[in-house]
Amino acid sequence: MSTIKALVKAIGAFAAALAVFLVLSMASDGLFSNRGLEEPAYVIAGKDDAPAEPEQNLTFEERLAMADPAAGERVFKECKTCHRIEEGVNMVGPSLYNVVGRPVASISGFKYSGALDGTAEVWTPEAIDAFITDPRGYAPGTAMSFQGLRKAQDRANVIAYLKQAGS
Repeated sequence: MSTIKALVKAIGAFAAALAVFLVLSMASDGLFSNRGLEEPAYVIAGKDDAPAEPEQNLTFEERLAMADPAAGERVFKECKTCHRIEEGVNMVGPSLYNVVGRPVASISGFKYSGALDGTAEVWTPEAIDAFITDPRGYAPGTAMSFQGLRKAQDRANVIAYLKQAGS
């Protein structure tokens, strides 16, 4: 009989432990469940959750011709972490004053990584477009950690702003 009593006590203890576990599990689900948000709590730069509008099939020259320097100035705010548009003001990256038409890696006193060697001789609008589309793809080994501007019109707008601000 004592073995049966011991077995009943063991089953009872197991059932009680299971009941406590279930109650704690339900309580923690109520306290720590993901209730969802109506809109994101923070926005990841460069990530658009909204479906992208299909870009028109325009050439680079057409985009540059219709570029808006004011819109480019707004997009350039992303670049201000490392670059300035003022002449002679270098930050982590070189000054972009008068960059359109300037020889590549030509700011004296700025230490370039060497990754730009052989990419282009002069910063033409096309070369700038290729670089800011994918800096590490354009110049492997570049110290520039920026991921690039994905929208072609944003790039054209930034180039128009750089042309206007540096002239």
